[in-house]
Amino acid sequence: MWITISVLALAAVFFMSGKVRSDLVAVCSLLLLLIFHVLTPEEGLSGFSNSVVIMMIGLFVVGGAIFQTGLAKMISSRLLKLSGRSELRLFLLVMLATAFIGAFVSNTGTVALMLPIVVSMAVSTGTNSRRLLMPLAFASSMGGMMTLIGTPPNLIIQDVLTGAGYEPLSFFSFLPVGLVCLGVGIVVLLPATKWFLSDKKKVGESEEGSRNKSLGQLAKEYDLTDNLFRLRVEAASGVIGRTIAEMDLRRTYGVDILEVRREKNSQARFLHSVAQLSASDTVLEEGDMLYVVGERVQVERLSADFALSMPDVSNEQGKAGLAFYDIGIAEIVLMPSSRMIGRTIKEVDFRRTFHVNVLAIRRKKEYLRQHLGSEKMHNGDVLLVQGRWEDIACLSNDEDNWVVLGQPLAEAAKVTLDYKAPVAAAIMVLMVAMMVFDFIPVAPVTAVMIAAVLMVLTGCLRSVEAAYKTINWETIVLFGAMLPMSLALEKTGVSQHLADMLAGSMGEYGPMVLLAGVYFTTSLMTMFISNTVTAVLMAPIALQSAIQTGVSPVPFLFAVTVGASMCFASPFSTPPNALVMPAGQYSFADYIKVGLPLQVIMGLVMVVVLPLLFPF
Repeated sequence: MWITISVLALAAVFFMSGKVRSDLVAVCSLLLLLIFHVLTPEEGLSGFSNSVVIMMIGLFVVGGAIFQTGLAKMISSRLLKLSGRSELRLFLLVMLATAFIGAFVSNTGTVALMLPIVVSMAVSTGTNSRRLLMPLAFASSMGGMMTLIGTPPNLIIQDVLTGAGYEPLSFFSFLPVGLVCLGVGIVVLLPATKWFLSDKKKVGESEEGSRNKSLGQLAKEYDLTDNLFRLRVEAASGVIGRTIAEMDLRRTYGVDILEVRREKNSQARFLHSVAQLSASDTVLEEGDMLYVVGERVQVERLSADFALSMPDVSNEQGKAGLAFYDIGIAEIVLMPSSRMIGRTIKEVDFRRTFHVNVLAIRRKKEYLRQHLGSEKMHNGDVLLVQGRWEDIACLSNDEDNWVVLGQPLAEAAKVTLDYKAPVAAAIMVLMVAMMVFDFIPVAPVTAVMIAAVLMVLTGCLRSVEAAYKTINWETIVLFGAMLPMSLALEKTGVSQHLADMLAGSMGEYGPMVLLAGVYFTTSLMTMFISNTVTAVLMAPIALQSAIQTGVSPVPFLFAVTVGASMCFASPFSTPPNALVMPAGQYSFADYIKVGLPLQVIMGLVMVVVLPLLFPF
């Protein structure tokens, strides 16, 4: 028993200090339990085969696909437009939209998605961002209380409950609790943020953001969208079967083909996809959409000469213009020692040599876009190049000639596959349906795995590698390594001992007092240890305490998950709290002033509400 308690205490000290990675602390704790034969190897590794761990991995992939397709951003942006310039409506919409998304997506990912949107909305309405970013973090945790998959502690109490032989909770068993949490949060935060978070300067413009140009900013700076036109290859078009290089449109018409967008439609519309092509050897086919840049008169002449249709683009510039799914743009700066200086664009033949096109040259404050083939390159010239993301990234290997500005592959990862948003939405609805409706004979973990695989197979994620990158492996290792700790606590009698103490000291005063003890013990622990670890440790104790008292364990397990998730008094208790700290310029004292009263009030309300929703 004392070995287990010592290992747990040591792990708690390191968790609270934050000087060692939490996953490393968890693995070392597990190793100590194995070395001292508290657990067998099979018991120690059982956490990594737990269905909850597998479900968390699948949810990371599903959440990543929802972000990659822009589905979550589309939903939240449309909701936030409803606020107009009203500060109250903006506050309510931030809370409601964040809670809704947080019910189905991890709270960390929800905050990462919503943070820039909320800041931009605050700037446009003249609202202090500090009043919105902390509620944003708190609302993501409140939203996580609405569904079974909303937050890891929910999955933990489900696992403990079913492991003890009780009926499993349904997908929306948590919804009433989540709605109460959200209601309390709105009532408390509305005045609290106004009293305590209105002093410092507004947050909205970051110096770092101004240094790094987005793809949209680059396209606007070089006027790519001002002279952007679409040409469709029809059945009678004279370009069918010809390559981009053979047509040599720049020399004949002064027009550049930025990309060829080719839709791929399988028999199942579900697998609809779009390919972007820009290589000089691309053979044009019927139905191809050519995105070209040039003077309108020349583009119209090109259209007439080759029988290309020219859809109306008056409403599409900036709306249905350039997309950067497979190909992108970037700036490269010529070095003083570059072999390219004094040579023309045509002599270097960027398209054939480096598989990229030169769209424009920025020379000091002048932008050159016409007749680039005969333009000699000068020291310090900035070239805007276009090509496949992989080819642009390869330019970084030639540091003797130029420096690539920004991080092309990082920019590619930011590009949303918006044409896949309907597919991602359908998969998400399918996953939720399989988890909600009992007549569908699919276990929740199976439903999540099916959704994760479908997200990859249908192209909502760029590749399997991209799917792996969405997984927060630190969280998975932490969770998998700490799960056996609860087994060790039970095996050595620590859980039983603590349950006896808790039930003995508070049980005689009635289940309500015992419930309050479980809730506030969990809430206090979460201020120093992650909410996931706290839930793993407290759930079996709450279960044993309820069983000893002779009452239903359900309200006690809900007290654990709510107490673990509704921790607002520390910036380090949950990842969302830490995420908004630098963006909102918050201090530790800000969390105490706003979060501590909310945490205490939330606890008092829950102690009263939980027995009403789930009777003893």
